Amino acid sequence: MPDHVTRYSVMPIPPIEAQTRYFDAGSVRIGVEYRRLDAAVAAAATLEAASGDARGPTTGLDDRGVSLHVFGLEGGEFREYLRFDCFLEDPHYHYVSWEQHFNHMLHMDPIADGDPVTWALERIRTRLPEMFARAGAEDVARAVDLPKLQTILPEVAACAEQLRRDTSVSPDGEPPGAR
Repeated sequence: MPDHVTRYSVMPIPPIEAQTRYFDAGSVRIGVEYRRLDAAVAAAATLEAASGDARGPTTGLDDRGVSLHVFGLEGGEFREYLRFDCFLEDPHYHYVSWEQHFNHMLHMDPIADGDPVTWALERIRTRLPEMFARAGAEDVARAVDLPKLQTILPEVAACAEQLRRDTSVSPDGEPPGAR
């Protein structure tokens, strides 16, 4: 495993449904959520085991930002295979393999990569099949309908920007109706 990849022993914290808006493009679903990650959220999450060597921190967490949850349709069910946590302090993304049971996290570099949301949307637009394959979802990768995906990306981007605007004026950084 390369040094730049953190391999967690648990699967990622699932999206909070009440805070997530979904956009469908055939076999792909993208959830846009404004996420606050702190010790209380981490402690409250029920996490499935994965085959990694690190659980990840559960204390001292205090970050927030837009999360883009990328699901693929497999076996009649949408499963999250990619997540882009475009957080203010530690932007990163996850490859999630349900078949091979891994959760690999890689950090983004806002200096080199630029704005994390813009970077993540560009990866979804240009590299989604390859990223699904990297997450072990080759069948999902082959089923991606790129023209259909292109039709929802402007809505996904607008939703992400709206969440950033709404939370940037909130004193506690929470989206309307959260917690």
